[in-house]
This record gives sequence, C-alpha cells and structure tokens, in this order.
Amino acid sequence: MQNILIATVMFLFASPASRGNDFVPENLYASPIEGRWDITAVDSGKEYPSWLEVWHSGLHMLVGRFVGGSGSARPISKINFSDGKLSFSIPPQWEAEDKDVVVEGTLEGDILTGTMVTPNGKIHTWVGRRAPSLRRAKQPVWGKPITLFNGKDLKGWHALGETNQWKAESGILRSPKPGSNLATDQTFTDFKLHIEFRYPKESNSGVYLRGRYEVQVADSKGMEPSNVLLGGVYGFISPAEMLAKNPGEWQSYDITLVGRMITVVINGKKAICDQEIPGITGGALDSREDEPGPIYLQGDHGTIEYRNIVITPAK
Repeated sequence: MQNILIATVMFLFASPASRGNDFVPENLYASPIEGRWDITAVDSGKEYPSWLEVWHSGLHMLVGRFVGGSGSARPISKINFSDGKLSFSIPPQWEAEDKDVVVEGTLEGDILTGTMVTPNGKIHTWVGRRAPSLRRAKQPVWGKPITLFNGKDLKGWHALGETNQWKAESGILRSPKPGSNLATDQTFTDFKLHIEFRYPKESNSGVYLRGRYEVQVADSKGMEPSNVLLGGVYGFISPAEMLAKNPGEWQSYDITLVGRMITVVINGKKAICDQEIPGITGGALDSREDEPGPIYLQGDHGTIEYRNIVITPAK
C-alpha cells in the first residue's frame, strides 16, 4: 500500500514530459480564465462595478470568489469553463429573494463578456477585463499632508446621493441619520490617511480608499476579529486583533495604501501589516483599479461622526 501511495505522489509531481502527454490531466495547468477580473455590469442603463477571481482547486476543478454591487466577497464552489465559455452560480447574500445568482460569459483574448441573472430575475450584461497587479517598483516618497475636512463646512466634498444629510459642526463631520455617502472632490493613488471616528451603539459606516476598498467602521467591541467588523478590509482581510473601543468614544485609523498593499493601524496599534487587497469591495464606485479615486465615507447605514481627516499623498 505504501509503495502505491509513493508512486501516486511521484506521478502527480512529475513533469509533463516524464508522464507522457496522454496522462496529463487537461486542467492541471493554468487555464486562460484564471486570475482576477474587474467587471462592469449594466442594469437599466446604469453601470455598477463587480469583480471575479478564478483559480484551480486540485487537478480538475476551478473555484473562485465574486463581488457584486454590494455585500462582501462570496465563494464560488465550482466554475465551469470549456471552449471559451464560463458559467457558475452562487447563493444570494443580502438579496431578499432566495434564488441563486447565475453568471455566464465568453472569453475572447483578455476580455470577458456575459450576462448575470440576479435573484429577482433581472438580466444584466457585463464586461470584464484583467485586473492590474498594481505592484510598485519602489517605495513611495511622501508629499505634504492635506487636510481634507476644514471643520467648518463641506468644502472639498460632495454627496453621492440625491439628498445630503452630512453636516459640519464644531470641527466634526456628522451624518446624523442614514442617507447619502460622501466623497472627496480630489482623487488619490497611493497615500497615508489619518481619520478619527465615533459611532453610537450598533452603528455602522466605512472608509473607502480610492472609492473602491472599504475599511469597515462598526461597533465591534468584544467581538472576534473579522473582515466584516472594525478594522477589516470588507470581505477580504481581517485585523490581527479586535481593537475597538466602546461606542461613543473617539477612535482612529492610520491607513497606508501603496498599490494593493495596505497597512491599518487602529487606535495606535498595528492590526493589518502590508497585506494585499485582492479586488474591489461591495459598494465600490467603479472597478477601474488602475485609476486614482476619492476617499469616501459611508453614510447610508447608520449614525456616524468623523474628524481630523488628513491625507499624505505619494509624490
């Protein structure tokens, strides 16, 4: 029995030439669909971003994860790909309906096109392009700090919805009730961001970097670290420990983003150290990851306050 096991392992790890071409599993080596895809979907004439990652699991299976217009990254247990045709389905997440999301697509060169049927039965078309690596050849040289909030008014910011509930009061940027998200007029690429925040019990917000990657802000004191709680890059990266203070206390983030690599310091203690953000998170403004983007603050979930917002861009 031991000899059979050893022979099997040697076969699996032998080179293709030593096995003979007739014995090489068709899907053992990289499939052209593998990798990360930045997707733009269209619903009733309106564009919204999405994201897909595909990789091998074992010899024959393709698996992955998917981010839609909202929510977190969802695992895909099986991705079908043959003759340039892609298909998979995933269960609903925050949707009210109980039907699966069904995705079909066609690969031509480095472009994916297809349709997506959502749990409510709507059919969306979409186009996917290979996501950029965003690797930097050298360390950034930092410029001068920029104060993003002047403490007096909303100059330099704009609401992302029809109504703007945000107020500037006594040096504090407040969203007293759920409403619009708020974004900077300026856009940024690589930067260091300092921002302070305060929330009441059970409230929820988020800080979006380049308008695409959410660092979660949520009442999380006493909970286990999670990528959907305070300090997490939503759906992707969990902090090393839960560093949340009590509701009603001022807290701080010091975030460094260079390419895809992020470091997050929570209340003065490092919680994420130079980790890669794989792709956009739910609620992203777009999926054009190679472009600069704004800082945006989530105001559509709960009451939240921010202050002392300072960004130091890379030169």
